[in-house]
Amino acid sequence: MRKRKQNLQDLDELCRGAEEILLRRELEERVNAGKKLRVKTGFDPTAPDLHLGHTVLINKMRQFQEQGHEVIFLIGDFTGLIGDPSGKNITRKPMTPEEVKSNAATYREQIFKILDAEKTAVDFNSRWMNEMGAAGLVGLAARHTVARMLERDDFKKRFAAEEPIAIHEFLYPLAQGYDSVALRADVELGGTDQKFNLLVGRELQKQYGQPQQVVLTMPLLEGLDGERKMSKSLGNHIGIADAPGEMFGKVMSVSDELMWRYFELLSFRGGAEIAKLKKQTESGGNPRDAKLSLAFEITARFHSEAEAERAQRGFIEQFSRGKTPEDMPRVEVPVAGSMPIANVLKRAGLVQSTSEALRLIAQGAVRVDGERISSRDLALAAGAEHVCQVGKRRFARVRCV
Repeated sequence: MRKRKQNLQDLDELCRGAEEILLRRELEERVNAGKKLRVKTGFDPTAPDLHLGHTVLINKMRQFQEQGHEVIFLIGDFTGLIGDPSGKNITRKPMTPEEVKSNAATYREQIFKILDAEKTAVDFNSRWMNEMGAAGLVGLAARHTVARMLERDDFKKRFAAEEPIAIHEFLYPLAQGYDSVALRADVELGGTDQKFNLLVGRELQKQYGQPQQVVLTMPLLEGLDGERKMSKSLGNHIGIADAPGEMFGKVMSVSDELMWRYFELLSFRGGAEIAKLKKQTESGGNPRDAKLSLAFEITARFHSEAEAERAQRGFIEQFSRGKTPEDMPRVEVPVAGSMPIANVLKRAGLVQSTSEALRLIAQGAVRVDGERISSRDLALAAGAEHVCQVGKRRFARVRCV
């Protein structure tokens, strides 16, 4: 009885935050049977750095790992060359082998801030896909139909809109699905946008005479804007390579409502502990205290407790006492005589574009040397140094040269 109760608790933790489990009954049966599961998660090395949105799946891998299951971090160096069409309304540009190799190396360094390096298998799907050859790939393609491919939402929309779909894009779900066959996966984790591909893996396993994997999808983490999924290209991300102070400040900028979503998907605390913390906050506790604990936990994970403590002190001093941070970056911006403030902010890396700078100036979110800027016509002259601030947490000491 005690063992069954523990199994149910373990299962609840494994399912925490999951969007969908296909099929939960199968997962429960395997957990209750005491089976050591092979849990696979694939990542295409499409960018050199991971952000917290990527870690939602890695955190789930960690939960399986802590319960004694075997986790496989699969780097899609072969599928990365194809380009994942999931959620795209245009054909995605394939990556070069050099880009894939370089990005894959950084992934290996970053994931072990979360996973136990000694208990994590790291594999590359080029290991079996390169050996498959042209004849093998044709044979794999024969196991799926165009009609089934067009059931996928993004393909269906593009086909209906008479937008081009390249043949190689159909190979992506097949290659990802075959990864599960090659690894004999019991469970595959993926984002909600990967559901079709994960189910292809389940179907291919059936065709190859293997037990079918359980598919567990996790939601896509919203970025700092609270609306769109976290993405470096959208500028709403928290990179796991961000400096401690920047990381801490970004977490603190998350809305009180979104904070609990971050707790559920990013915190290593148990579900019961998070529920207790949320109840305390809803009963009159200060949401900022809960957010401080979350920012500390995440910053300490990717840096150290000492760095997290320093970042917390800096944050409290900066925002509670109106101080500017001591460790703000120093940037030199070449100017010819003078330069409009919007261009200076862009070149200093404080904004993504001059249009963003102009919008923030209009909102009163830009300060130079502590003074709020209201005119877009302000220009900074060469030879001067200024403390530039954008929003509450972006600072730089800018020297115009």
